[in-house]
Amino acid sequence: MSKIGFVGLGIMGKPMSKNLLKAGHELVVFDVVAERVDELTAAGAGKGASAADAAAKSEIIITMLPDGPDVEKAVLGPAGVLEGAAGGSILVDMSSINPLVAQKVGAACEAKAVEFLDAPVSGGEPKAIDGTLAIMVGGKQETFDKVAPILQAMGSSVTLAGEVGAGNVTKLANQIIVACNIAAMGEALVLATKAGLNPETVFQAIKGGLAGSTVLNAKAPMLIGRNFKPGFRINLHHKDLRNALQAAESLRVPLPITSLVQQMVVSLINEGKGDLDHSGIAQFAEQGAKVEVRKKA
Repeated sequence: MSKIGFVGLGIMGKPMSKNLLKAGHELVVFDVVAERVDELTAAGAGKGASAADAAAKSEIIITMLPDGPDVEKAVLGPAGVLEGAAGGSILVDMSSINPLVAQKVGAACEAKAVEFLDAPVSGGEPKAIDGTLAIMVGGKQETFDKVAPILQAMGSSVTLAGEVGAGNVTKLANQIIVACNIAAMGEALVLATKAGLNPETVFQAIKGGLAGSTVLNAKAPMLIGRNFKPGFRINLHHKDLRNALQAAESLRVPLPITSLVQQMVVSLINEGKGDLDHSGIAQFAEQGAKVEVRKKA
């Protein structure tokens, strides 16, 4: 079993770290919110005084943070991971960030003889809890081989996609497909509702056909049940689509559908809905049609 430092105990990081404990790993955790640290120490983890302290006590360091600036601060900043990490240790950043930031952090790690992987995840809170995340990894094969068993304690699918940055490019591709699927689902079920149909019946009718998808199966029941408790917030999907569009601009790749969905997301955030689950992207279509998708009695 490995000595692991875990930095970032939010919606995703907390259940992920708990799964590492269940797998028998020795864990030292740090988060800026003390209550989160206390919950993990009660479950058997050690307490880090800072990201640097958690790194100094570990062979492998995992960071799970909201965005690129958070990763740069936690890794490169004062009392950050690289202040405490020993040469030969491994940093696995599981945050979803701009691939260019991942490459910047990777270069800083290399300068200190710290191995680095970017390994963002997909599946939201439910799959973080049950340990079935899809984990997309960028980095060297030999580094990946060292940490793959640890990642498998948190995910059912662990794939090396390429060099550093490839994990986050793959995650951006994932997030484009998810966001556009939710927007399309919203339009389809709003049309059905406005036409007088029961959206639950429509969902049951189409989920076994070509329109069926993991996104549809997970998010249609939430929309129909008016359950927007966040497993993955609209605000975070906004961040991912922004990163996708920035990466696309640098590569001169047109993403017209992604751009449109991003504008829908911005509108919802401006209405105070950024903390809803991203199934709430469907509310944009509801607002335009002046109808709510909900199961008929």
